[in-house]
Amino acid sequence: MTMAAATVTASLIASRLSYASSSTFACPRRYSAAVLCFARLRRPPSAPAFRRRLGRMGHSTAAAAAAAATTRATLGLTKPDAVEIPQIAFAARELDFVEWKGDILAVAVSEKDLKKDSDSKFENLVLKRLDEKLGGLLAEASTEEDFTGKSGQSTVLRLPGLGFKRLGLLGLGSPSSSVTAYQGIGEAVAAVAKAAQASNAAVCLASLDGMSEEAKLHAASAIASGTVLGVYEDNRFKSESKKPLLKTVDIIGFGSGSQVDQKLKYATDVCSGVIFGKELVNAPANVLTPATLGAAKALGEIKPPGVEVHFIVAACENMISGTGMRPGDIVTASNGKTIEVNNTDAEGRLTLADALIYACNQGIEKVVDLATLTGACVVALGPSIAGFFSPNDDLAKEIVAASEATGEKFWRMPLEDSYWESMKSGVADMVNTGGRQGGAITAALFLKQFVDEKVQWLHIDMAGPVWNDKKRAATGFGVSTLIEWVLKNSL
Repeated sequence: MTMAAATVTASLIASRLSYASSSTFACPRRYSAAVLCFARLRRPPSAPAFRRRLGRMGHSTAAAAAAAATTRATLGLTKPDAVEIPQIAFAARELDFVEWKGDILAVAVSEKDLKKDSDSKFENLVLKRLDEKLGGLLAEASTEEDFTGKSGQSTVLRLPGLGFKRLGLLGLGSPSSSVTAYQGIGEAVAAVAKAAQASNAAVCLASLDGMSEEAKLHAASAIASGTVLGVYEDNRFKSESKKPLLKTVDIIGFGSGSQVDQKLKYATDVCSGVIFGKELVNAPANVLTPATLGAAKALGEIKPPGVEVHFIVAACENMISGTGMRPGDIVTASNGKTIEVNNTDAEGRLTLADALIYACNQGIEKVVDLATLTGACVVALGPSIAGFFSPNDDLAKEIVAASEATGEKFWRMPLEDSYWESMKSGVADMVNTGGRQGGAITAALFLKQFVDEKVQWLHIDMAGPVWNDKKRAATGFGVSTLIEWVLKNSL
């Protein structure tokens, strides 16, 4: 390969084996993305046994039994509705926002933008102009609603008789806001549009002072992605659901032309991958069979030049059976190293080990693996931050740069070699789990044993942020960062 070949090894694996055990090493179910990879289907009785039972019955009885068996086999099984990704047309426009006509005009404002003079008039020119058009209603409403421009705040005014039916003020926080804050603006636009059953909207900033052209591009992209993901709801398994009505969004004041159009197209491509990832995680095991990641879908649409990307999913059946592994079993990885199983609830790393070996055998230069691997990482970093481990500083910097561009939160964790002592076995090369302390670190050290030293490797433990407990749904975490990392390797 003449250019860097980036291999992403994806294994979102956790166990549904007994969580009543004393184990704290494997990731608990609520943090698991196991449904991405495992088809935990309950199998019907074997055909020979069924035929033997039929042999003792008359034809009519046999037919009735067969019909009853068919009914039992399908009773309660769910067929998901077709996936409907929000189809929103984004347009970058340079026009007078006051003259825009449509359902909702959303203005993102920082805390600084709401500063008023001695006459209680806005000093910000955009807000001042809007307030004059509304006869002072905007200043009055912001005071009465205690709207201060903090991130996450919003207030909406119904304005009959004007070109736009509703005016929304959306809090941006500080003037130098992050990607996450602009994504939040998009999510707020989606929420307002849902509540108002709006089909179109426009978004502008109260102040663009000091923003570079590149910053405007990133802000526009973040607003677009936040809008799409905010509109999207996974209703495949609900008997009743409302279809999103929002179809067009104008991005005003962020520039125009092919560059910003490409950035908006990129945002929607990434969203399709994030949504795909969410759907894979959300789908129950009796519906979904092993599948791959949303990043693969998005990269297939973006088609970055000059880089070869492989996605490897270490997926396998995870149902309890008579042939399942037991404590004390010794298994052999594909590179010949032996592993004593001292914890059957830490089985995901066993398949991930073979995936890493396979990836390194392909002659690649870089490999990133992702797994909802340990509950210990959630204890260390909480539910919103993924931990990552790498012996390679350059690769670590690449992932940090990619995450800063997407707003996803990562924190580098230590690969403390002295902890490997707890992973040694008396009868095999290693055990599959160490002690209770430093569980995320020993898990990463375990994976390190299966990576070629010539390959740049990074392990991401995303057991926390892959799932949102409050929303009881998947987040699609990691997809956008992987895409950004691959794109940076393609330049």
